[in-house]
Amino acid sequence: MVIYDSIGTTYSSTRRPDPRVAARINAALGDARTVINVGAGTGSYEPPQTVLAIEPSPVMIEQRPVGAAPVLRAFAENIPVEDNAADAVMALLTVHHWTDLEAGIAELRRIARQRIVILTWDQTVTREFWLLSDYLPEAAAFDDTRAVPVDRLAALLGDARVEVVPVPHDCVDGFGAAYWRRPEAYLDPAVRAGMSMLAQTGEETIRPGLERLAADLASGRWHDRHADLLDLPEFDAGYRLLVAEL
Repeated sequence: MVIYDSIGTTYSSTRRPDPRVAARINAALGDARTVINVGAGTGSYEPPQTVLAIEPSPVMIEQRPVGAAPVLRAFAENIPVEDNAADAVMALLTVHHWTDLEAGIAELRRIARQRIVILTWDQTVTREFWLLSDYLPEAAAFDDTRAVPVDRLAALLGDARVEVVPVPHDCVDGFGAAYWRRPEAYLDPAVRAGMSMLAQTGEETIRPGLERLAADLASGRWHDRHADLLDLPEFDAGYRLLVAEL
């Protein structure tokens, strides 16, 4: 089953590309004149030079905007394109959904001529994020089962460099830690629906933690405990960009 066929129906309403994150991705793509986006979802962060998107979920494909790059419905582990098909291949917040990481990375290496760019997260950092450590340890435990260790991913890519991608305090892309300085957002079910770690953990499981968060926001306890965050312009929640030169 393609997970986003069930949890991705409202994805495009909360997962819009943030220009600061986009700038980091575009810089990593460098001088690539052609790009293939693997695990492309609704097309967030696809640069103008994207020539093809690979996405298995028809629900996500249907949400791609008019004028987006052409899309093939396929899985990362078996990409139906020729060798060396594009200068660069990007795969953003997708490797944790793959059923065979080694096969998927081998496919990226096969179809990229110059460069591979992957956005993922370092679970050893992310699980300390206050939402998970203080309120939703069940979601952290779920991510423990699927997160790809950054050093393993870098090794599979072959000597990839790793860059920290800090999250702006007003990030417009509603991924898991986007609302680190806006905790009220996590009480909105529409926001949670766009975060696979919460959508897949399940509302029944996370409800007690969300109730504790709501109570701490109402009492001011959250703000007292996390006053050090309130003036930060950005925050390292563990997101990492891996860039491999081929």
